[in-house]
Amino acid sequence: MRPSRSGAAPPSGRITLACIGVGNQGGVDTRMFLGDPRVQVVASCDVDLGRAKAMAAQVERHYGQQAASGRFKGCAVTQDFRELIARDDIDAVMVATPDHTHAIIAIAAARSGKDIYCEKPLAYSIGEGRAVVAAVQRHGRVLQTGTQRRSIGRFRLGCELVRNGRIGQVHTVRIGPGKGFAIRGGFTGGESAQPVPPDFNYDLWLGPAPWAPYTPARCHFNFRWILDYGEGYISDNGVHFVNLATWGTGTDLTGPTHIDGRAVFPASGIYDAPTEFEITYRYPGGLRVILGSSEAFGVRFEGTEGWIHMSGDSVTASAQALLVPPVRPDEIRLRPSPGHHADFIDCVMSRRLPAAHAEIGHRDASLCHLGAISARLGRPLVWDPSREEFSGDEGASRLLTRPMRAPWRI
Repeated sequence: MRPSRSGAAPPSGRITLACIGVGNQGGVDTRMFLGDPRVQVVASCDVDLGRAKAMAAQVERHYGQQAASGRFKGCAVTQDFRELIARDDIDAVMVATPDHTHAIIAIAAARSGKDIYCEKPLAYSIGEGRAVVAAVQRHGRVLQTGTQRRSIGRFRLGCELVRNGRIGQVHTVRIGPGKGFAIRGGFTGGESAQPVPPDFNYDLWLGPAPWAPYTPARCHFNFRWILDYGEGYISDNGVHFVNLATWGTGTDLTGPTHIDGRAVFPASGIYDAPTEFEITYRYPGGLRVILGSSEAFGVRFEGTEGWIHMSGDSVTASAQALLVPPVRPDEIRLRPSPGHHADFIDCVMSRRLPAAHAEIGHRDASLCHLGAISARLGRPLVWDPSREEFSGDEGASRLLTRPMRAPWRI
């Protein structure tokens, strides 16, 4: 039984979930939802039909192990997400497609009354991200952005320590998302065009992006190194640590006022996202945030009385004593989470805002997009975070969104 638009599902109900984009992180997300007894995965969708079929087989094996007969059939397979959007027996979708198609799918899902778990970054551009937020709010949907560190206890504690002044007044935050490209498959970016494989819907993979000749070097994991689909490490790993940076400084529902980005872009080949970059954001009150390829991996909060650093899986400090005092009941306590995927399902059933709801996901992604815009233009920018606009800067304003290849639109 489906949850109502305003209330929780009954105890006997299970959330029916369709998984859209099931390779790499999408495969991880699907398996996490399979482990939740409140969820029934009913569809596997990927433009790569082989991937969609392989994940459907995993789903059916999982449920078959729970069935008295030891067998289960019932996970649909499709290459076209629109078939799933049109179904009225699906409560929610998981979206883990390339960045440039997130907004198209999320908005369509919201309009059809479905809740959404959307991988990061929430959208490809600031304009698309704002459109996702508007659709989610207009249609009363729950959306969780896939910045999973938001739901990990040690990072929440680290942000609480920062928020409660353990390192004094925070003046600088340094974010290190990585440098260069982590290309998979042995590609160089100089590969020639090839025929599209028969089981790969390349036109749907391109979606709203400009047409480009097919090469396997362009697709799957390596899309993130191509500016038509992503922004390299600025928004790939970058948004994970931006999410912690804004949480720890209490700026996750606003934005900077000044952005100054510099970057090195490859001169040839299809991989044209920046390989080196340094972006400085300034906030009212003097806070400075630096997102740079030469910074130590993770996010480091620097205050007048020490520092706290959060990396991929650990929290360290300039003095161990900074991490020892517990956060008192009368101090700032940040929202706990039972786990990012479980939190999403909790909120689908309760209709509460999840840990990384749409506005937070949009604001975090916007910080990355702003940095990428400044780096592409090669000059500083002045930003109004409340109006989400560049005042009197036509060149920068053109990059707040992007034209979409017909027939796609939001």
